[in-house]
Amino acid sequence: MTVAAAPARFTGRTALLTAAASGIGAATARRLAAEGAAVLVTDLDARGARRVAEEIRVGGGRARARHLDVTSPAQWAEAVTETESWTGRLDVLHLNAGRNLRGAAHELDDDAWHDQLRLCLDSVFYGVRASVPLLRAAGGAVVITSSVHAAVGFKGFPAYAAAKGGIDALVRQLAVEYGGQIRCNAVLPGSVVTALWAEASPEYKAQAAARAPVGRLGTPEDIAAAVAFLASDDASFVTGQNLLVDGGRSISSQE
Repeated sequence: MTVAAAPARFTGRTALLTAAASGIGAATARRLAAEGAAVLVTDLDARGARRVAEEIRVGGGRARARHLDVTSPAQWAEAVTETESWTGRLDVLHLNAGRNLRGAAHELDDDAWHDQLRLCLDSVFYGVRASVPLLRAAGGAVVITSSVHAAVGFKGFPAYAAAKGGIDALVRQLAVEYGGQIRCNAVLPGSVVTALWAEASPEYKAQAAARAPVGRLGTPEDIAAAVAFLASDDASFVTGQNLLVDGGRSISSQE
């Protein structure tokens, strides 16, 4: 990775990213670092987070890594404190943690339902709550990774859809709540090739790609580019939006 290759929209700024040891989070950490940000790479997978941070440093960027359980308010407080101690500011908060739990409503027990909402939705609340003072001071931006599931119904994912739909409403609420102090937006990825797709057959991947008008699956870098836009001054007049980054899947009648 060559850090100097991208425009420096985030020079002098600091970003905290969750679930950034791989996939969309890692791609976004690399993108923001390449554009000049100091990035705190956090994940439940501490080793993976350290690997991404080291890769960024080797490329000439600024990065730290730490373990973070996004469902723990106490750990959120510690992560934000470390960010402030490191650079004295927080400009970008990318909330990316989530897991897609399959199971129709009648198949889910209470624990599965609440675990899904806690990871995908409660964690967003905890992260924003802990970060508001620093984000306010910097005039910062929050970008949340939601999902096309917030906009389109798919059989077998009621808990995931409910959590992502909650993010949809929360984004608007936060944008109104913090007005000109903090912008808040979300990206809604469609089918994006991450580690979760490693065991998918070529046939399944081809079928998924065919459902999107662009005719291909997304990449983590596709989503990272959208996150970087929403977090940057290029989007200074954009807040409260849930941006579909799905290759057109949500507007297609393909089954």
